[in-house]
Amino acid sequence: MYIIKVKGVAKIPDYVQLRDDKFTLLAYFRVDRPEKSLDKIGLADKYDYIMEVIKNLPFGKILKLEL
Repeated sequence: MYIIKVKGVAKIPDYVQLRDDKFTLLAYFRVDRPEKSLDKIGLADKYDYIMEVIKNLPFGKILKLEL
C-alpha cells in the first residue's frame, strides 16, 4: 500500500491518498477527518499508526506503507 499527502491550496484542505500496489485509489480523505475512510477500507485498527505516518510525511512524497 502507498500513502501520499497532498497540500491544499487556499480554501482546499490538505488530503491523503491511500493506494494499493497497482496504484489503484483505495481512500482519499482530509487529513483532519480520516476516521470514516479508514473504517470503510478496514484500517480503523491501524488509525494511530497511519496518522503518525501522515504527520511525519512531507507533502507530495509517496511512501510505501507496510501494514
